Amino acid sequence: MKTPNADLAHWLERSGMSRKELARRVKAAAHLWGQPHVTPDASAVRRWLEGDQPRPPVPEILADVISAEVGFRVTTYDLGFGESATSDRALTYNASYTVTVEAVADLGRADVDRRNFLAAAPFAAVAAVGPSRDWLLNTLDQQPEPGPKVRLEDVTAVRNMFGEFQKVDVLQGGGSGRLILAQYMNQHVYPLLRRTHSDDVRRALCEAAAEQTYLLGWMAYDNGEHGTAQRYLIQSLRLAEESRNKALGAHVLAGMADQATLLGNPEEGRRLAQAGRAGLGKDTSPACLADLWALEARALARLGDDTAAARAVTRSEAEFERVRPVEEQEWAAFIDTAYLHGEHANTFRDLGQADAAEEHARRSIGAARQQRRARRGAMSQAALAASHLHRDDLEAAYAAGLKTLSLSHQVKSSRCVEAVQDLQQRMRPFGNHRLVADFNERARELVTAA
Repeated sequence: MKTPNADLAHWLERSGMSRKELARRVKAAAHLWGQPHVTPDASAVRRWLEGDQPRPPVPEILADVISAEVGFRVTTYDLGFGESATSDRALTYNASYTVTVEAVADLGRADVDRRNFLAAAPFAAVAAVGPSRDWLLNTLDQQPEPGPKVRLEDVTAVRNMFGEFQKVDVLQGGGSGRLILAQYMNQHVYPLLRRTHSDDVRRALCEAAAEQTYLLGWMAYDNGEHGTAQRYLIQSLRLAEESRNKALGAHVLAGMADQATLLGNPEEGRRLAQAGRAGLGKDTSPACLADLWALEARALARLGDDTAAARAVTRSEAEFERVRPVEEQEWAAFIDTAYLHGEHANTFRDLGQADAAEEHARRSIGAARQQRRARRGAMSQAALAASHLHRDDLEAAYAAGLKTLSLSHQVKSSRCVEAVQDLQQRMRPFGNHRLVADFNERARELVTAA
């Protein structure tokens, strides 16, 4: 005997929609999903309320429709239909603005709730191919659902919060403030996307939402949650396209390039960096161009192309010389001496060019120390230690390694832990030397805690 779906009944009553109206809304939403065969009527809604389980993607469409009506995210789980395929849905770069809004809101809700299926979401190596292509090609004019109008003052409030969360990430690591940011986005930002806007407000709101969705992805990336990070980045790219901010879209592609290279897909990382440059143009954001060239250099180094990698570093430095901070957007503030020289140090480390790696690492370390940026300092100290190991100077590497450990303890960042583990691996050829044993003993607490 079927059990009536009390959860669906509750949310239908709360939405204020009749069965007939819900069926009409689901049918309209299904067209946006590219599912024209989904054509329910009031009788179908009655059967769902009586306990019938609709076939996918109807539960997800129902969740979108009711979410848009009540003004905040309601999931398939809330409606009595169990978990949805949120992790797979968030990998899709959807042409519909409305579907994009619900996909990113669903992702944020699952992230805050720490759903197991999201924590286990894998990184999909080829998932960025479609989004990067579509970002370059698409010009989309989908309209959001009707509702109270959003004002520029609402957008300004969102933008003011971005800088504060970015500081948390830079100074404390991605694992420190992400869930607070996700909760803020779910409660205050994603609901605004469902409401009506003038064209200029809509673009500004999508830009602000894209910036913060990117930051959520970057924080997840820094915390080692790569499947979650990838899904946030893809949805951020779609929102950046809606904002018509080419530099922001290129910035998101830079993050995707960095992740692809780190996870062993340097060819994909190189392609994503090139796509970012192609969409950006030469005069839009020298800081973003400097970053994209630096990340292409990282990918080329992993591919073993010494000449092309060194050339990309030179191009990155040339673009950075053109940067005028007052002309750059707020999210570009991190693209500075500490960051770029840290990336270049890792490029030359991977190329086995110890002198160049040391030079860039020291410049990064000095700048990071002045800014009290422990995460960047830790990773550049690790690059410095690797350059010493390349020359078989274990004592100097040990000293730099201890600084890496000290700084890593100050932040919550899986990348710092990975830098420490990389040093442990590089020290193995020195066998049971007392300095190696001592470093491993000191590193054990950090690595175990991670």
